Amino acid sequence: MEYTRFLDCLAADHDRLRAVVESDADAPVPTCPGWTVADLTRHVGEVYLHKTAAMRDGAEPEPWPPKEFADEAPTALLDRGYTALRAEFATRAPEDPAATWYGPDQSVGFWIRRMAQETVVHRIDAELATGRPVTAVPDDLAVDGIDELLKVFAAYAVTEWGDYFTEILDGSPGRTFLVRAGDDAAWRVRTGPGEFTVTDGAGDGTADVTLSGSPQSVLRSLWNRAGDEGDGGVSVEGAPEAVAELRRCLVVATQ
Repeated sequence: MEYTRFLDCLAADHDRLRAVVESDADAPVPTCPGWTVADLTRHVGEVYLHKTAAMRDGAEPEPWPPKEFADEAPTALLDRGYTALRAEFATRAPEDPAATWYGPDQSVGFWIRRMAQETVVHRIDAELATGRPVTAVPDDLAVDGIDELLKVFAAYAVTEWGDYFTEILDGSPGRTFLVRAGDDAAWRVRTGPGEFTVTDGAGDGTADVTLSGSPQSVLRSLWNRAGDEGDGGVSVEGAPEAVAELRRCLVVATQ
């Protein structure tokens, strides 16, 4: 996706999120256990401000968040965070350097992509929490979100922080997963002790597990954002224990 497209998606999903969180602040967020809509709103505002500081100061700020944030209303914090984030993006090119937690990409462009994906997932959270219809995720954004989840989150996390996955992967017999999103996008995932590798395309040979569906259905399923609809929009073929292995890896990678 082009960075201008990410920014357009960020704007659209922020606006929808902002409209939804205006009411039902005390409603629980089923996809974020223990959070209310107010907590979700505060979290997104703090994330925006954190990434703004990372770009501005050249390092991710620690500790975080500042204590004074607790005195600010959640929607006010969200508004301030989004305004600051967009202003920072407007003064920088995607290729400019920026501190990120992802070693291979230390650029502003990483945060443009990440904030677009962060916002669409939390927009879905807010809609599910408030009982609003879940707005469709554009195919290009959903495909990119699946790609980011598998490669940037899971594969990188297993490489860099493998101890967190020891309990899940050390007993793995070595499995292959095929993830299909729509007619054109596919990824082949290989797991095993200390291993979580991702290659583009369906590849050759059989897979222990195949997950397939529309791009937005697969994105929501892998992010555990299917809601009350369940995973009815996603076809899953394979042994339950193999499916559980993949899902446990994704949960740990995104904590």
